Amino acid sequence: MSRVSPQELVESCLAASTADDQIAFVVESSEANLRWAANSLTTNGSMRSRQVVVVSFVDGGAGVAAGTVSRTGTPDVAALVAASEQAARDAGPAEDAVPLISEAPPGNGDWDAPAAETSIGVFADFAPDLGQAFGEARDRGELLFGFAEHQMSTTYLGSSTGLRLRADQPTGRVELNGKSPDFSRSVWAGVGSRDFRDVSVAGLAADVERKMGWSRRRVELPAGRYETLLPPSAVSDLMIYLYWTMEARDADEGRNVFARPGGGNRVGERLASLPLTLCSDPNAAGLETAPFQVVSASSGSASVFDNGMATPAVNWIADGTLANLIRPRAWALKTTAPATAAVDNLILEDPTATATTEEMLAGTERGLFLTTLWYIREVDPQTLLLTGLTRDGVFLVEDGEVTGAVNNFRFNESPVDLLGRVVQAGRTERTLPREWNDWFTRCAMPALRVPDFNMSSVSPAS
Repeated sequence: MSRVSPQELVESCLAASTADDQIAFVVESSEANLRWAANSLTTNGSMRSRQVVVVSFVDGGAGVAAGTVSRTGTPDVAALVAASEQAARDAGPAEDAVPLISEAPPGNGDWDAPAAETSIGVFADFAPDLGQAFGEARDRGELLFGFAEHQMSTTYLGSSTGLRLRADQPTGRVELNGKSPDFSRSVWAGVGSRDFRDVSVAGLAADVERKMGWSRRRVELPAGRYETLLPPSAVSDLMIYLYWTMEARDADEGRNVFARPGGGNRVGERLASLPLTLCSDPNAAGLETAPFQVVSASSGSASVFDNGMATPAVNWIADGTLANLIRPRAWALKTTAPATAAVDNLILEDPTATATTEEMLAGTERGLFLTTLWYIREVDPQTLLLTGLTRDGVFLVEDGEVTGAVNNFRFNESPVDLLGRVVQAGRTERTLPREWNDWFTRCAMPALRVPDFNMSSVSPAS
């Protein structure tokens, strides 16, 4: 990267500003990755990148307007700042305008320290173990595909109100696919990690081997409602979509599933039959994330005026009851409700749960056990009805034993409605979302038992 440090870039942008106020932040990132196919490493590499974002605020008399411009690398600071100020002058008054944050949140990092970095060395122990897994799969006549990625990003955020904030964010993920040589059978295992020291290749490979064994017997089932065990990964994909829709303004104005009929929102309403808590916490062990907001564009869930706002732990659902919705400060002022910021992790737990996924399987008389969900799309925002497909293994469970793999299905379910029908939750464990892990990896979820999961049609997908 350039010899200009990210801190110097932030300071230069702030010094060049002629606007009423400014936010400037730099995200310095490095990434390392491995990719493999058919029991052989295919590529490995590393990369670095830099994003510079300037948000200018201009009071034109009718209200404060905001303009955002971003560049990669080390841009011409004067041109970048001028473009941002012009964007603000061209914009109308912002409806989310509030005074900028001036007090640093707790947990702020060391501003003066250099950006954290990763390298291909993060895979020093992982790569030999992966080679051993390749050999074992080859001996079984099976193929392994997948990838491992690790990214380290450091964000430096400064403001004309005096904020100087820094946060480091490590993000790692592994996906491992097992396939038969004719590709008629396919299974998946995955895990997220901060540093790869907690990744067990042997554990992932054993999971794949077990599911490949289950897949040797094929059973065809029709569409219908089935008792279904959703593993933590599938649960996370559904709960993330629920989380992304928890915008207070949409609820207050009747546009999402959290709107109360007749007006207002459903905060205080019981959603889950079990004492489930859905929460976010920037300090959750293994799921740590930035304790303040970094926002480049305003939306219903975040505001550029809220850059630097603290993101403390929050319960979204507490003891089965809707407790909070995401609410930027501007909307909070209009509704006299507390401002509540989104956090970049998500945890679902039942404090009374003790069962492992294995124990839940053993307690199943007859039902389906999923691996993952994919191609999830919203059908109806008023009920948050989602549709999507099962992927890489749907297994029939009879008398506590997996007896074979069944065909894939298209499902139609609302995660909000589903919470009210869950009859058992397992222990919460860290998991990797399959559908959304390009955007959201920091999750801990339990397995859930649903007595009547809606498999609406048979899918030819493999």
